[in-house]
Amino acid sequence: QVQLQESGPGLVKPSQTLSLTCTVSGGSITTNYYYWSWIRQPPGKGLEWIGYIDYSGSTSYSPSRKSRTSISRDTSKNQFTLQLSSVTPEDTGVYYCATGVVADQYDYWGQGTQVTVSS
Repeated sequence: QVQLQESGPGLVKPSQTLSLTCTVSGGSITTNYYYWSWIRQPPGKGLEWIGYIDYSGSTSYSPSRKSRTSISRDTSKNQFTLQLSSVTPEDTGVYYCATGVVADQYDYWGQGTQVTVSS
């Protein structure tokens, strides 16, 4: 059973960079053919896909925030990390990491972590 756990600061100031880490247990982030994704849910809205890093290390990002997004991984720690730069209050929400063998379908989810962007 794959388990994912998000970690990172719950409060970020506007214009700063949001950085979250997803620690994976019960499976390797290099296992063929898994996609390791970041998804968020702003208050009162639906889920928004942010991007993924796949088993080979290739990345893909949502076009709407591609210029501000970076997803990387540390295979020695079995972790992958989201960095979202120049945040605004519109980036507030619950952030999830998730994985599956199809890029937009998720078999396993983390519990989610609340991030608030506020001065």
